[in-house]
Amino acid sequence: MGKKDEMLTVEEPLYHDTWKLLKKYRDVVWSLELSVQQVRNKFEIEYGNTIEDFLDSVYLAGADIAGSDIEHHAQCIERSHRMLKLLDSAIDLLRNKHKNGESYYWLLYYSYLSPQQMRNVEEIIEKLRPHIRDISMRTYYRKRQECIGALSSILWGYTSKDSKEVLEQFVPGKQETT
Repeated sequence: MGKKDEMLTVEEPLYHDTWKLLKKYRDVVWSLELSVQQVRNKFEIEYGNTIEDFLDSVYLAGADIAGSDIEHHAQCIERSHRMLKLLDSAIDLLRNKHKNGESYYWLLYYSYLSPQQMRNVEEIIEKLRPHIRDISMRTYYRKRQECIGALSSILWGYTSKDSKEVLEQFVPGKQETT
């Protein structure tokens, strides 16, 4: 982790959580795909049919698979899948509703979400040029921090500190009634 990344992640815990989540995104997607494929292969080898057919027959027969390895593995896959869906829906919301959503989306995509990780920041910036005009290394790091902050607000909620700052812009100072 670079010195700039360390400074950013120490400042704000929610930023840190979002940044860690994004850094693990590719690994989680890969792991989830492998797990699903392994379970499918295991079922086809052991039971001679697909997992969907197997589960349908188990449910129809009224069999209980609670506490089994099958149930545990299915729960792990489901938990990872839900986490990815949550992140994906937050990214979609950011892309479609935030004032800088489209450029933030591409920044996230090339930095964290694309199937193949870019070799370095220069390669990310080169990929971003069609989406973000006049992007420099400095602009990349600044926009990345802004983008992760906006995504943090979606994932973890708008903090009271943020709300107070926004409210101050519309209603400056305390207004007391006498």
